[in-house]
Amino acid sequence: MGFYDLEKEKRKEVVALVSAAIRSGIENKKSNAFIKYFSDEDTYIRKAAYLATGKIFNEQKKLQAEILDQLKQLSVHENERIRQTVINAAGEIGKFDFGAVALFMEKGLFDEHHSVRNAVIGSIKKMGEKNPKPVLEFAARYLDHPDKEIRREICHGIELRGRIHPQDILPLLKQLEFDTTARVKNTLIHVIGQISYKKGCLETVISHLKNWKNKDLVVKAFEEIIDVHDRYKDFAELTTDQATKYIEEHFK
Repeated sequence: MGFYDLEKEKRKEVVALVSAAIRSGIENKKSNAFIKYFSDEDTYIRKAAYLATGKIFNEQKKLQAEILDQLKQLSVHENERIRQTVINAAGEIGKFDFGAVALFMEKGLFDEHHSVRNAVIGSIKKMGEKNPKPVLEFAARYLDHPDKEIRREICHGIELRGRIHPQDILPLLKQLEFDTTARVKNTLIHVIGQISYKKGCLETVISHLKNWKNKDLVVKAFEEIIDVHDRYKDFAELTTDQATKYIEEHFK
């Protein structure tokens, strides 16, 4: 039976059980609980495990070294679910202490399994939202990486910070304006659209795009911005017509 097939109270019991097992494993320097729950087929059990790990790390300084040591050992485990969950646990830690987990992110970017690499993207998103300075500095180092998938993953990873603070990521996005790889270019355009529709964001995005030299890409970005305002009309600050008019008036 899956996690969300359980009644609400039973789910709370399962989360408490997972958390207690993870904590006990850390205190007793045994990785059994990590291996059991980090490898679970149910994504929500794995989530309960990595959230518990992050919470224990942030609440118990005396256990931090042991947590990092166990995560380091499991980061090379043959099971990709375990490696994926290690990255997600590191992402929880990195929301407050990125320096402690930077090496996990570097390693995960080059993992052979897509689920682990995707966990890096998700972790960069949540860390960048809460702890932007070191995370964006880390991301900037990989925007000119020769591997197109690394560039694409980093571009995607910094999106969430940009949804509220587009000014923080626009200089990084600009580094990709002449990227010739279709997957990178499409992700770049997608991210520009995603950081444009909340209050005050369109103005910031349009102002920055005025300084971009790749006008063909900018035009495609405008099309995406307008489309996003239509798709997210229930959440966007401006209507599609208002967004279109703003672009026409402010970008000559």
